[in-house]
Amino acid sequence: MPLPRADVLQAGEGPRPGDCYVRATPDTVSWGRLPHRASTPQASVTPGRTVTVDTVSHEGVLEDQGRDPRSFFRAHGVDDALVLHDAVDIAASALPHDAADGPHVVNHPIAVEGAHPGDVIVIEVVSLLQRVPYGVISNRHGRGTLPDELPAGASPVSQFCSVDNGCGVLDDGEGHVARFPLQPFLGLVAVASDDDEAPHSVPPGRYGGNLDVRDLGVGSRLYLPVQLDGALVSIGDPHYAQGHGEVALTAFEAPLRATLRFDVLPAEAVAELTHLAGPWGESGDHWIAIGLDRDLNVAMRNATRAALATVVEKTGMRRDAAYAYLSAAADFHVSQFVDGVVGVHATIDRRHFGAAP
Repeated sequence: MPLPRADVLQAGEGPRPGDCYVRATPDTVSWGRLPHRASTPQASVTPGRTVTVDTVSHEGVLEDQGRDPRSFFRAHGVDDALVLHDAVDIAASALPHDAADGPHVVNHPIAVEGAHPGDVIVIEVVSLLQRVPYGVISNRHGRGTLPDELPAGASPVSQFCSVDNGCGVLDDGEGHVARFPLQPFLGLVAVASDDDEAPHSVPPGRYGGNLDVRDLGVGSRLYLPVQLDGALVSIGDPHYAQGHGEVALTAFEAPLRATLRFDVLPAEAVAELTHLAGPWGESGDHWIAIGLDRDLNVAMRNATRAALATVVEKTGMRRDAAYAYLSAAADFHVSQFVDGVVGVHATIDRRHFGAAP
């Protein structure tokens, strides 16, 4: 079935609802690394303002896929006119991408005026627009949850998926088709780390990064501790859908046009709030407490501690009672198991606490 041309958002075309607009070009993205002490912002905003950012998926531009998205997607029946120009330009450029780097195409940072170390930056997802009606799910390099079993051969498996009527459509080529709902989100949102070397884009950390928490979609807010003046927020790794765990290595990877709003919580307001000592979020009626570690057991304990701090500091509940509440009513999810540093996040329904803020 031909893909609809109207579903493609090329750079500079279509809605750009933010107060400013940032394209993805070889000069405005990095490949496989996150912002750090030497990073230079490509834009600056005052708190409360919004930015619309075009993101590019790494799928179709990677070296083991030919570093030629037109050729790669043409093999899956995609007309050249439906391939993003910015993906083509980035793949064809001399943008450095070493084998030791991560796969993600990461937008150069946006500075938030007035943000300083000790503050917490708040990144609200205002809207996420799909830029193409297709994407890819990959299992490669022994990096999934079952590295000794899949992929069955030496070559990476890049499973093409189309979009139809709000669903992802995965066809195995042998008559078996799965349809699943789309739930777009940004897998990677990071502030600049106070380091001389740019962090690898795969493992998440205190700066955020590749958290892969699927609940952080439209309407959500992610809170990250600021490490450098301006916070320097970068995004990447756009998804159309992901299951908790992301077990095969990637989810339904595809490019998004993201509109984000930035705010700053000053250091004096957050100094005693331990639930904001690392990445933390909220979406709809839920608080999202995040735990990270290379050991899944430790990540689970860290998520539990973050969830405990959330309930105690948000509601005033006694700690042992909050612990009991978490066991009775909170949900803990493996965010992802495939990024070196694994993630567990708890979703806590704030409605359980009546008038809690």
